[in-house]
Amino acid sequence: MARKPEIGEPAPDFTLPGIVLHDGQADRGDYTLSGLRGSPVVLAFYPGDDTAVCTRQLCSYTSELGNFSSIGATVWAISPQDLASHEQFARRHELAFPLLADTGLTVSRQYGITLGGAGLRRSVFVVDGRGMLRWKHVTLIGLTFPSAATITSQLAALTAS
Repeated sequence: MARKPEIGEPAPDFTLPGIVLHDGQADRGDYTLSGLRGSPVVLAFYPGDDTAVCTRQLCSYTSELGNFSSIGATVWAISPQDLASHEQFARRHELAFPLLADTGLTVSRQYGITLGGAGLRRSVFVVDGRGMLRWKHVTLIGLTFPSAATITSQLAALTAS
């Protein structure tokens, strides 16, 4: 497994294809982390579309999206499934932020969260507006995830400093 970036280090930059729903329309495009310089980003890596824990996690983040937005933060969710799978998942659960396709696990490897050939560890990274990693939560088993309140408190601490 690759080395995980540490708090205070630059977050590995990447570009991935993604999809987001706007008024029922699926907008596809490329998403580049460095393109968001100036505002914080939450990167939520999840193992799979339409699995029980992943669905709970991403639905809870969608429910609290206003809290993320009020702090000026963007949320991106990243998993190994392709855009067609992401679109079905987003439609089924009305997910309101981009779902990015890391089909080759390239970005997951950069963040040090792959599990050999078995996918990735459920992980959340908070990146500040300068592109520095400021907080992370990497699970061992992946049955838990940080709440939106936990993440927004980390984001609030960034804006207070």
